[in-house]
Amino acid sequence: MKTLILGATPNPSRYANIAAHRLVGAGHEIVNVGIKQGAVAGAEILNGLPEIGDVDTVTLYVGPKNQSGYYDWLVGMAPRRIIFNPGTENPELSKLAQEAGIETEVACTLVLLASGQY
Repeated sequence: MKTLILGATPNPSRYANIAAHRLVGAGHEIVNVGIKQGAVAGAEILNGLPEIGDVDTVTLYVGPKNQSGYYDWLVGMAPRRIIFNPGTENPELSKLAQEAGIETEVACTLVLLASGQY
């Protein structure tokens, strides 16, 4: 199961970074996408709108005001679900995703992993 982390950062104090390490630790394949340079949990941070196939889950760590440039890319990727982590909730993107048959979940990836619900 491949998880795309949108908003990936090499900063170890950020939740996106912590989630990357916990996802890898739980055996999930990750793809890091963000505006920063570097690598997290053994995976390079890709910039822009890279072509990525076979994504099961997108976990968002980008605030709503910075998400609009990703709408078509995310929906076109056709993941099974998009997780809106705290602070990333966006009714507009959620509606677009649901209309495309993508499950949306307002949740915390870290809590989902810790509670075995990921």
